[in-house]
Amino acid sequence: MKLKQVFIVGSIILSRCLICAQAITDRGIVKESLTVKSAVLGRDIRYSVYLPSDYYSSNRLYPVLYLLHGYTDDETTWIQNGEVQITADKLITKRELVPLIIIMPDGGLTWYINNYSDSIRYEDAFFLDFMPTIEKVYRIRSDKKFRAIGGLSMGGYGALLYSFKHPDIFSGCIAFSAAVRNDSLMIKRLKIGESNSVICYGKLRGDSLPENWKINSLLDLAKSTPYEKLSSVKYYIDCGDKDALIYGNSLLNFSLNDRQVPHEFRVRNGKHEWIYWRNSIKEGLDFLNLIFN
Repeated sequence: MKLKQVFIVGSIILSRCLICAQAITDRGIVKESLTVKSAVLGRDIRYSVYLPSDYYSSNRLYPVLYLLHGYTDDETTWIQNGEVQITADKLITKRELVPLIIIMPDGGLTWYINNYSDSIRYEDAFFLDFMPTIEKVYRIRSDKKFRAIGGLSMGGYGALLYSFKHPDIFSGCIAFSAAVRNDSLMIKRLKIGESNSVICYGKLRGDSLPENWKINSLLDLAKSTPYEKLSSVKYYIDCGDKDALIYGNSLLNFSLNDRQVPHEFRVRNGKHEWIYWRNSIKEGLDFLNLIFN
């Protein structure tokens, strides 16, 4: 009788261990602050990566999401604050998301553009150095259908900018609380000499906006980009109703509606904060799953 009880207890322990092992196996692999050499920038670009749990036990190729951080954040913030790896693990385990690779580069305070003086050419570095290296290092499906870009705030601006300017590269764009600004707001920022805006876009000439702003204005690009190119990307745009950026996001929504560009625009209860974005990334990944499948 005692032997039987021991056997039963042992079985329970063994079962629990198997469950624990399965839970560990279902976790993706996260690596932070790796580097890619950039000849364009003359320095390394740091990045973090999320790999699905079966990455090292398979030979398959994976879709990729390039996920951009917000202003003053870095390549670790989507993991440390956004917990994107936890959300991805849950969705993949429930078979609600195709296993994918998430690449999170450090964009500094560049707004992901080439600045007006070309002394910091981040956009060129991203497409000439960073992406090609990443897609050689990792088993990434290289065709447009399986490549997406996303981000929040400054990163939402960068994601929309890259998808507008490089629609041949990305099939999907997910932008959360994107920093969409109209001309009048940018004039105000440049008039008060907001340093980062001046460094990135240049100085006002009287009341005329610098050329580097004009070629990187999301609202201008939404109007001027050929319809065929603009509509070749699927967009998910969301912003909290208590976020100061809701005005610019609404203007972008109106502009895309005017041109009948298909897109998803969502306004949810929330502010410009991580509790909002942790919910947003789940919605964004759901959206991308429809594209990647």
